[in-house]
Amino acid sequence: MNNRDGRQHEQRRNHQHHQYRDRSSAPSRGPAPAAGTEYEGVIAVTRKGVGYFSHETLPEDLEIDPGKLNCALNGDTVIVKVAGYSPRGRLQGEVAKVVARATTQFVGTLVEENGFLILHPDNQRVYIHIRIPESGRTPEAKEGYKALVALDAWTDPLSPPMGRVIRVLGPAGLHETEMQATLAAHGFVPAFPPAVEREAEAIAARGAVSAADYAERRDFRDILTFTIDPTDAKDFDDALSFQALGDGACEVGIHIADVTNYVRPGTALDAEARHRATSVYLVDRTIPMLPEALSNNLCSLVPHEERLAFSAVFTVAHDGQVTERWFGKSVIRSAHRFTYESAQESLDGKSDVHREALAELDRLAQILRQERTANGAISFETDEVRFELDADGKPIRVYVKERLETMRMIEDWMLLANKEVAEFISRKAHEDRASGKATDETFIYRIHDEPDTDRIEDLKIFLHAIGHDLGHKDAASITGRDVNRLLAEVRGTPEEAVVQMATLRSMAKAVYSHKNVGHFSLGFKHYTHFTSPIRRYPDMMVHRILESHLHGEPLSAHELESYRTAAIHSSEREVEAVAAERDSVKYKQVEFMLGKIGQEFDGVITGVGEHGVFVAEKESRAEGMAHVSTLGNDYFELDRKHYSMVGRSSGKKFRLGDAVRIKLLAADLESRQLDWGIVS
Repeated sequence: MNNRDGRQHEQRRNHQHHQYRDRSSAPSRGPAPAAGTEYEGVIAVTRKGVGYFSHETLPEDLEIDPGKLNCALNGDTVIVKVAGYSPRGRLQGEVAKVVARATTQFVGTLVEENGFLILHPDNQRVYIHIRIPESGRTPEAKEGYKALVALDAWTDPLSPPMGRVIRVLGPAGLHETEMQATLAAHGFVPAFPPAVEREAEAIAARGAVSAADYAERRDFRDILTFTIDPTDAKDFDDALSFQALGDGACEVGIHIADVTNYVRPGTALDAEARHRATSVYLVDRTIPMLPEALSNNLCSLVPHEERLAFSAVFTVAHDGQVTERWFGKSVIRSAHRFTYESAQESLDGKSDVHREALAELDRLAQILRQERTANGAISFETDEVRFELDADGKPIRVYVKERLETMRMIEDWMLLANKEVAEFISRKAHEDRASGKATDETFIYRIHDEPDTDRIEDLKIFLHAIGHDLGHKDAASITGRDVNRLLAEVRGTPEEAVVQMATLRSMAKAVYSHKNVGHFSLGFKHYTHFTSPIRRYPDMMVHRILESHLHGEPLSAHELESYRTAAIHSSEREVEAVAAERDSVKYKQVEFMLGKIGQEFDGVITGVGEHGVFVAEKESRAEGMAHVSTLGNDYFELDRKHYSMVGRSSGKKFRLGDAVRIKLLAADLESRQLDWGIVS
């Protein structure tokens, strides 16, 4: 896993975080609706089976009691009906109809109850248990095993939901079972269909480079080229080339694996890649988008082997200005495979391997970085939790991965390539229009819209409560520079991580789209994903569209329209891939803590609620709740305005960002929950 081209800048608001979002303080959006008024939208359901429904015209979320969900599950599209106000003044509703299920397949543990086989879903927000009749069982389905189960049509809340076993994943609690369960819960299947594997093996058997490739492509084989990747990387989809040109200028090539040369539209390989849309990274494995015959072999830019690439080559002046650009197909040969650590040794003068080239690439990268920051790019630095596992998959060490300068350097050059490709396509379309040529402007952009003003207002309230601010601008005027000033202000403070996370949650979600609205957090007017076609289908689409522009051979209207649909699908699958990664990390964090009950740790308060405070352990970032009863010998109350718990008698406060000493009281692997006690 790595943030090669801006992933750390592109924050995904995949779920509400407990730490600062307070629904009760949301601004009013309109008058109270009349009882019986109906709305359509997506429902959120808590683990207790209470539903919440939000609509832009409602003054507040509708609260829906468990008995009025009428078979609705978390994430379903529903029609709800306003039921009036509760005695405590809360706007109530009930589900009138389930329009569409968010999912009909659930992962959980099989349990025998009263002669029936029952699935207890892993997802705590799925408040139902699914009964499996004899006709829905398989021979492997038995108590204590995890399974993927399909929910049959369920329309009567007075009848138990019924389902059938799709796949048994293995005994609950085993490392392999839990990783398979994580993948299945988010719709990912590790194995490729046989037809896809056969296609990949046939292509690999033909070899990476043909005689025609040498004649048709620009030859970079004699120019210094190398890859820089994580130590455990198995596929290398980008490489850098460098050569000095004199007068302080140089030529820098960003060479990307030419995946689309092998994976063609209409093939089983392409259909499967489009369906998967992305590679998935769990704590111990990668589930690739392409079969290993391609991802780890033919397309991978391995050292000392000739490989086909799609290249973005720049002439860069000594002051970091790009003076010339070239995009096209190439043949390369990587001279060296760096890890981030070995490349850093060269930068630090501890190794002589291509040290001068790396030093100049890094110097120029820092200029590019400074220019982006000056133009409003937000300097998020997020921690990446990594695990050291034993032979059985048990975590024996959890740590935060060190962020090296070589990681930033690679990201800077990938960002440049992505930006320049997007700008090239935009210019080309503009030139075609100006010359009277008919042109189809379809392109796949990576967009990050400006933040929603309501969320920025919420963020400002939160920041003010803990002693920080975004300035005196109104929410609609906040820029990346304002966010950078805030992040610089909190850097090194106890509340740094909390402020950064709250700021991330206020951002829009980065998605793929054929409509360009720019990239707010990077400060770019045009941006795309060009640099990782081995692991992202949108990059493959970008390669095809770019090639069509370079050769003046427009893609068919059908193919372009299919790309617009694929962009939406890719965004959705990316969300699920990130969620799967997060779930696997959470599982291993809790598993790591299982044998440490009773031990004390340093922690930081990451959230507050009516029942206690949320705390993350300093080293592993393992998060759990410290119940209000553990806070001390006092009656503690939630101070919503200041995001803190306050002792009624002592006045003692527990605030967001506070450093605390904690003791682990309990660890529940099944629910993936930790219970902390405050020591001091």
